[in-house]
Amino acid sequence: MGSGRRWAVEFADNSTSHSSRDILDPPGFTRASQEQDDSAVSKQKKDAEANWKAQKAWEVAQAPFKNLFMMAFMMWMAGSTVHLFSIGITFSALLQPINALRGVAKVFEPYKDNKVDLLAPKLVFIALNLVGLGLGIWKLNTLGLLPTHVSDWVSSLPPPQEVEYSGGGVPLY
Repeated sequence: MGSGRRWAVEFADNSTSHSSRDILDPPGFTRASQEQDDSAVSKQKKDAEANWKAQKAWEVAQAPFKNLFMMAFMMWMAGSTVHLFSIGITFSALLQPINALRGVAKVFEPYKDNKVDLLAPKLVFIALNLVGLGLGIWKLNTLGLLPTHVSDWVSSLPPPQEVEYSGGGVPLY
């Protein structure tokens, strides 16, 4: 037998016969439209992803709203006397918004995209956290822990007189 190979595959197309590029496309199909469809599909995917990111950013922005009602209820349940539970609830109501305001950029980092405008969700997030902070400050004031009178700063001045009042009941004639 000979030393040459019996079977060989030649990958270079040196023939003069028709190649696959020379064959006409079937009716209704063109290679150019397929490339356009691929670009349209990728554009739709990018738009869908941008819409999803915008929706999630708004959900994150509105999350503090749910916390406001829970915190207000807990403050109401704690009462208006100074004790461990009411102080703990009040400082929790102050620290949560402060920590959230310090990390606004970190909270919205996953939703950053050049197609998504995050300014409005960030402003809503900041506003709701400021309302929560105001709620905590209001509770500090109702507990009497805020220095709101001159005598709170100067020890030689007398404290303000307590104004007592009561309400309710049925007037009897």
